[in-house]
Amino acid sequence: MSSPWSRPAISPETSGLLIARAHDELLAGNEDRRLDDVRPLVTESWRRSMASLVGPEGLPALELASEELEAYRRAHPLAGVMDMVRGLLLPGTAEESGVVVAVGDAAGRLLWVEGDRHIRTLTGDMGFVAGANWAEDAVGTSAPGTALTLDRSVQIRGAEHFNRLVQPWSCTAAPVHDPETRRLLGVIDVTGGPEAVTPQAHLLVDATARAIESEILVARLRAQQTPPPRRSAPARALLRILGRDRAMLEVGGSTLELGARHAEILLLLAVHREGLSAEALSEAVYGHAAVETLRPEMVRLRRALVPVAPRVVPASRPYRLIDGLETDAQQVLSLLDRGAHRVALAAYSGPVLPESEAPGVVEVRESVRSTLREALIAEAGVDVLLAYADGVDGRDDEEVLRLCLSMLPPRSPKRAGLVARIERLERE
Repeated sequence: MSSPWSRPAISPETSGLLIARAHDELLAGNEDRRLDDVRPLVTESWRRSMASLVGPEGLPALELASEELEAYRRAHPLAGVMDMVRGLLLPGTAEESGVVVAVGDAAGRLLWVEGDRHIRTLTGDMGFVAGANWAEDAVGTSAPGTALTLDRSVQIRGAEHFNRLVQPWSCTAAPVHDPETRRLLGVIDVTGGPEAVTPQAHLLVDATARAIESEILVARLRAQQTPPPRRSAPARALLRILGRDRAMLEVGGSTLELGARHAEILLLLAVHREGLSAEALSEAVYGHAAVETLRPEMVRLRRALVPVAPRVVPASRPYRLIDGLETDAQQVLSLLDRGAHRVALAAYSGPVLPESEAPGVVEVRESVRSTLREALIAEAGVDVLLAYADGVDGRDDEEVLRLCLSMLPPRSPKRAGLVARIERLERE
């Protein structure tokens, strides 16, 4: 089956340059006359975005990390209609469809992002990935967020987006409601080039939303029973170890700063989810078998964790974390897997426990560092690579600097600085 997203010869209602200028003037606090030529739906959304203090070039927050995302979307009411969404909006070869289709929850968090492989790579750089918050008060004017705010389908073209990083794209989105209570369940969105904001696209996305609601109702009638009540999820536990030697453990609304040795132990148990014997853990922490030294340290760690994070207290034989523990380093790797290179780089606040010399920690640190570097070299755009080259890991990386130089246009003013840095590295 051929894709319905064929590219038509349709122009925006107003020049993109004029809209962009009106956007700039509004951000500068000027009531420019060009605003009169921008759709009221868009200007009203821009003003709401400003009132919510949305940054014009910010990246969305990743609110659902890998395991949390999987559990949440399995239980979401829209999980059962995803095959229908794919069949209606991504027929044929979805990976080459020319658009990206996203399904989000009522809060604006994207749960599924599927479709054209190349476009997903590009939109991932602006944080358009599963788990990210695309509500209007988080990222500004966009089809999914504004559709949820207005509770109706909308189309946003290029420069109409509040966030400049999103302005190369256009999108159509429609809210989805519970067919019985009319409660808002979520949103479906199609993102791409001009083909994503045609009248045909609007009709198709609207029709898909209505079809989803009908399918949910039919499924309930078939089941003829009330689903069991959901159990509240336990408080999320996160260990922050990037760019800091005294790790921060966050559990629900509580935080606990850990000493260097306790941070090393918790990190190693978070990475080795199958558990580690006392001998293996002491080797990873001290560099040699030191079980008698490790055991009193584990007693002190447990004593520190019990009042704040009892779920994270390690079990024994082998040492392990029963409920698991996520780290901010794992979040960076998850973002890279989803193609969100710009967001991953922004989330990478520095090396893993940079001052630690524990062999197991050094191994994790180098693994995260090399994974980030290789992913950016292989797939990231030049702006993201330049940002990496300005960071602690990339500033003296001659290969990255030369790659940036090869990707920049001949007249770019950034070339001179890169050449100077490369020459300095060659002299050294």
